[in-house]
Amino acid sequence: MRLDTTAFIRLDASNSLGATASGAAFATNTGDILEIDCFGPGIFRLRAGPNTRPDYGLVLGRAQRCEVAQPSPGFWTFTAGNTRLEIGGEPLSIRLFHDGLRVLASITDEHFRGFTRLPVIGRARTGAQWIAAFALGSGEPVYGLGEKFGSLNKRGQLIESQVEDALGVNTGLSYKNVPFCWSPGLGKAAWGIFVNTPGRVLHGVGYPEWSHRSYCAIVDDEALDVFLISGRDPSQVLDHYTHLTGRAPDVPLWGLGLWVSKAYYRTPDEATAVAAQLRAHRIPCDVLTFDGRAAWDLQTRFDFHWDPRRFRDPPSVLAKIKANSLKVCVWEYPYVSIHSPLFQELADKDYLLRTANGDPYVFGWDTSSETSPFGDVLTALPESGLVDFTNPAAYAWWRDAHRSLFETGVDVIMSDFGEHVPDDAVAFNGDRGKRLHNVYPLLYNRCVYEATKKFGSQDSLPMVWARAGWTGSQRYPIQWGGDPQSDWEGLAASIRGGLSWGMSGVPYYASDIGGFYGSVPPSAELYLRWLQMSVFSSHMRVHGIGAREPWAFGDQTEAIARQWIEFRYRLLPYLQSVIARAIATGLPVLRAMPLAFPTTALTRSFETQFMCGDALLVAPIVAAGGEVEIALPPGAWYDLSSRQRLAGRQVIRYRATLDRFPVFGREGYALPLGPVVQHTGEIDKAKPLDALWLFGTPSHALEGFVQARIVLPEGRVRVSAAPEVKVEIFGDGADIHVEPLS
Repeated sequence: MRLDTTAFIRLDASNSLGATASGAAFATNTGDILEIDCFGPGIFRLRAGPNTRPDYGLVLGRAQRCEVAQPSPGFWTFTAGNTRLEIGGEPLSIRLFHDGLRVLASITDEHFRGFTRLPVIGRARTGAQWIAAFALGSGEPVYGLGEKFGSLNKRGQLIESQVEDALGVNTGLSYKNVPFCWSPGLGKAAWGIFVNTPGRVLHGVGYPEWSHRSYCAIVDDEALDVFLISGRDPSQVLDHYTHLTGRAPDVPLWGLGLWVSKAYYRTPDEATAVAAQLRAHRIPCDVLTFDGRAAWDLQTRFDFHWDPRRFRDPPSVLAKIKANSLKVCVWEYPYVSIHSPLFQELADKDYLLRTANGDPYVFGWDTSSETSPFGDVLTALPESGLVDFTNPAAYAWWRDAHRSLFETGVDVIMSDFGEHVPDDAVAFNGDRGKRLHNVYPLLYNRCVYEATKKFGSQDSLPMVWARAGWTGSQRYPIQWGGDPQSDWEGLAASIRGGLSWGMSGVPYYASDIGGFYGSVPPSAELYLRWLQMSVFSSHMRVHGIGAREPWAFGDQTEAIARQWIEFRYRLLPYLQSVIARAIATGLPVLRAMPLAFPTTALTRSFETQFMCGDALLVAPIVAAGGEVEIALPPGAWYDLSSRQRLAGRQVIRYRATLDRFPVFGREGYALPLGPVVQHTGEIDKAKPLDALWLFGTPSHALEGFVQARIVLPEGRVRVSAAPEVKVEIFGDGADIHVEPLS
């Protein structure tokens, strides 16, 4: 893709308008004001352009005091803690320092005539568009930018931040986008760049046609609003970013259990039969989902009314399912079929997006025989209006309309779709669809999340099961990875998508075990490898077109699946401790190698293996045959299957039978485990442990459990456990003494 740099006016900032407690402002040659503000140590904001459009509350942080100085004419510094931003006015230059070392600078790629190849900051001569460019060093990797299914390292790629119904995981399109990227740097410190906008952003990340030595962002909005972030390592950059845009809240324990779903249960009797079978087959499970058409009329689709032909008594149907100690999830989308009486009702209230003429905007789906995604199972969706969540009255109406669902017995909503706002739609707040498009799923899922909090069980934390997202979506958990193809590449892409989403400041993720669609159903081997990987994800759901229950794949597969799902439930105390850190720091549950070991070049390119928290290394098998190449990070690692100790800093070839899976305990850490249960209601929340695995001699404390504790006073190791907690030691435990817990 060619870029015409002459379409932009290059900004300078030679004229200061004065300093404030948190920054300074500069007049520019375009007539725009360039504002510099500090949002705390390691977080600096650069903003230029008008401020007339809604900002949608993407940034929650506030400007903070910093030290502003002008060491020489046309040169300014902004210092907060151990970080400093330097601004040169003409020509404009930007440099970011951490602990006195430069970690990020504006573009250094010069044209033959002396000026930079791309503008440092530029405003489009026509239209609302901006450009900003920063230097990249040779070999400097770049990560993040939301849920992207290709390589985790975005270096060399042209990436679009635009929410799309990706119809799979095989292209650059994605359901969840965040215009935030970061790099571990080149051995000095880490940096991040966040573009605060609801608009489309195009990222040239060392993209050769523009500049292989530069990161460039082209922003479709009236203003350029960029945050530059520095940290000692990537984890601190994520901490700063989520401090700025919001932390993820905690999620309910039952949501960490297995979710069972398919597209779709055709009758209530089929769904209630599956609920009973889960218990008869002793498959641990917590949630059963009515997806898509399962609960709603074909023509009216979701309008808060159950399909009267199949659900004559919805509370009774749900009660039968809940009698098996299961939660009930139902599907919705934020569109209203023209065939539903609700369409006219909301149109009359001005609760739907409008056309330029003031009529309700009717969105039509692609039904072409050559390109439509719909078929025999995924029948075409009806023409529909789109709920206008920018209208406070419409937002409140849609939120409160959920009351009847929760009163019927629904526990959680699968908030699907949200990616389809047309560019020419007109919103209540004055924005056109082009600017609303990306934040629409954020508003939609916030609304459903708040409905769940308001009308759901007051004994449970709220959550949603959402597909689309943008900056701030971590505040309304959780998101799943859309509709992957049912093959090995679909599995690998789903892992990368989840890791990339986690590297973008969102701790929770799930994928459809077995894949959602394909010309052939998933094999038993693929199903099991996908399930085994998902045991270590933050959330876990079997779902797809056709049967996805474990018994559908034969007795052997069912037995192995049961074994690993049981281990998932045993893992819940550990997962809860990982989540506690995630909601405090922004670190994801699943941590890609560049995030977990940013200075270890050996592991960086192994893009489908990950850490689950601090203690477990997971290396999913992503090809038939049961083999995978694994890069072991520094330290020592214990194979959970064989208990063999392996030295780190090496690449091994690992082969596993179907019942085994490559997971390794990190030496010096402990793994708290619970008992085997059929659902989370059987867990004693006050005393959830029945085992504690020690991977060698502990070098890290264990806190947060009343039944077990590891403390390290003055370099000594003290392991304490209650009588009901079985302590198992991997490796030589001669120097480990386990004391009764006092």
